[in-house]
Amino acid sequence: MSAELLKTPLHAFHVEHGAKMVPFAGYEMPVSYPAGIVAEHKQCRESAALFDVSHMGQIRLIGDGADRALESLMPIDLIGLGLNQQRYGFFTNSAGGILDDLMVTRRDHDLLLVVNADRKAFDTQHLVTNLGGRCQIVPLPDRALLALQGPKAVAALAQLNPDVAGLVFMTGGSFTLAGVECYVTRSGYTGEDGFEISMPADAAEPLARALTKMREVKPAGLGARDTLRLEAGLCLYGHDINDRTNPVHAGLTWAIPKVRRSGGEREGRYPGAEVIALQMTQGAPHKRVGLVALERVPVREGMNVVDSRGHRIGKVTSGTITPTVDKPIAMAYVVSDYARPAAEVYAEVRLQRVPMRVTPMPFVPHRYHRG
Repeated sequence: MSAELLKTPLHAFHVEHGAKMVPFAGYEMPVSYPAGIVAEHKQCRESAALFDVSHMGQIRLIGDGADRALESLMPIDLIGLGLNQQRYGFFTNSAGGILDDLMVTRRDHDLLLVVNADRKAFDTQHLVTNLGGRCQIVPLPDRALLALQGPKAVAALAQLNPDVAGLVFMTGGSFTLAGVECYVTRSGYTGEDGFEISMPADAAEPLARALTKMREVKPAGLGARDTLRLEAGLCLYGHDINDRTNPVHAGLTWAIPKVRRSGGEREGRYPGAEVIALQMTQGAPHKRVGLVALERVPVREGMNVVDSRGHRIGKVTSGTITPTVDKPIAMAYVVSDYARPAAEVYAEVRLQRVPMRVTPMPFVPHRYHRG
């Protein structure tokens, strides 16, 4: 018998607004609203969309040595992370594989981690097992998380507190919104400017109602979130990255700073460091690439990628026809010889080969507010 699906604090709000609810990461979540995925996608690209991401895990690490302790599990610079600054990173295993990707923010008295929904139980145990004697680990199941994304997100949120406009990409701060103290970061998963807002669970619905009353804002579901992140070239854990892909394969070495690389002041000293360092020097046998189809045939996750002679050279990890690009696009892992711009490969779609061209990502330029 399957476990009963969990509900976020906005479940009643979603149902009231006519959302189509689906199982996702153990939760009942809105995949779309009556306007549909395409309209919600365009709403985010053109104005502002509100996403419920309360299924994600929020975890506090408390203690003077929390940053150094967390560096023993992640190849990023946390000791050098300034107050209210945020970094993207990943937990790695002994083979260099990615156990999860996450966001870390330094606040006044803690580090705040936001982890993927279907990995939060694993991540919490991973932290307790490896860091439990070095810092305090506090999961925050009583917190909700909303993402307000799009070019008009700042104008909307500033109606509740004009000071949020002072944030720049990958920074955060505490702000009172609709009478509630929230922690807000200027970040997101769409490639657009926007904010992620952490608040007490019982404050989520009043804040969502206050925002969606604004002419700039409409709710959006998981379907649009997925097409937006694909256009932005952002990985989805369990699809584009997993514990068998390392940061070199995935094209994520930009997230590993010099201080943690070979020759850096704090080089290595995290799981899989030797494997990752070697591949950063010698290159990976296969790499994540962007693909654009030359015919209007949707290309989906799991389809094989082949060369002109039909030899298998890779596999698609994400793909669809997205509203902004208006062409079939995909991410795939291919052997490194084909991981070059403009290389022509083929996706096997049922009994036909669809020609595709390797294309730099993002497919749609990022519009983050960097100040």
